[in-house]
Amino acid sequence: MYREMNFRILSVVMVFFLAIVSQGCGLLGKKGTASEKENRRGEVTGVPKRQIWQQTLPVDMVAIKAGTFWMGQSDEDIAYTQSAFNKQITVSEFYMDKYEVSNNKYRQFVEAVRSGEFTYSTPTTLKEPPVFNLDEVLPDTTVWSTSFTYHYGDPLMEFYFDHPAFDNYPVVGVSWEQAQMYTEWRTYHMNANDKSDYDYPRFRLPTEAEWEYAAKGGKDVAKYPWGGPYLKNRRGCLMANFKPGRGNYIDDGFAYTAPVDVFAPNGFGLYNMAGNVSEWVLDAYSPVSSSLTWDLDPKYEDPNEKRKVVRGGSWKDIAHFLETSTRSYEFQDIKTAHIGFRTVVTFMGRSGSMDVNNNRRRKK
Repeated sequence: MYREMNFRILSVVMVFFLAIVSQGCGLLGKKGTASEKENRRGEVTGVPKRQIWQQTLPVDMVAIKAGTFWMGQSDEDIAYTQSAFNKQITVSEFYMDKYEVSNNKYRQFVEAVRSGEFTYSTPTTLKEPPVFNLDEVLPDTTVWSTSFTYHYGDPLMEFYFDHPAFDNYPVVGVSWEQAQMYTEWRTYHMNANDKSDYDYPRFRLPTEAEWEYAAKGGKDVAKYPWGGPYLKNRRGCLMANFKPGRGNYIDDGFAYTAPVDVFAPNGFGLYNMAGNVSEWVLDAYSPVSSSLTWDLDPKYEDPNEKRKVVRGGSWKDIAHFLETSTRSYEFQDIKTAHIGFRTVVTFMGRSGSMDVNNNRRRKK
């Protein structure tokens, strides 16, 4: 027994001795890592001990993995626009808002501009805060009366944006330009108020290709976000908020807009990709953009084109505009009662590395 104890003690002493000797000889890295040693010999091995940054999934966003799909017409072109020809393209990975931007989320932007306070403490980004004019960012509440002829929209004009009853309804009366301002503020808001040493990628409007890919919910060809070809489920309930018949707005349960989280989400977990409000996207409008853009992450840009693409259909539109392939447009400074938006952010990495359950940025 004593021999066994002596042997254990001797083993511990030997390990301790070898550790000290090894450190003295630099065998355990006292003089630096292998790359640091190579650097001291004049080799190029990269900056050592760089911290690892992992992109987190922001609140109320979903991860959309990269994929290839057929963009364009998924059913008969009843308007005969010939502006959505089929084209196989690939879209890189990105995060997308689960819901359309609500009145209350947009109000947070307005209140930040009103107070001039974009940070809660010491900013964690070196970038200068954006500059906005309050009058430029306020939604136009008069659209509930001015967008329609001989329409009694006064109650909505008075209460829709300001009253808490409509906090979870999609913001409307915002132009494409105002949606761009919101994305600029949200980017600074994220970077200035979190604890990371690295800036988060900027928030932006989705490209038209990203929007359509996300709307299809993982299906290669889908007439509607839920697949199709029908507008009702097995129980006979309408699948979106739109105008199912002439003069009929209420069969889906809502005469105007609906809360952003009603109706079933599509395969990616996105709500109201069809109906409720149409959505601004990043691209300028051209009826022949599909033949002009690349087949990898296409985006049509034209600084002289004031028309911007609008997708998804709204509470006042017929079913044709709910189709994932239907394209329409509006001028970038126009504000209406049926157009809102949602944002996306580019994912920096491979789709396989998306950690959708991680709620904090980790630094190693």
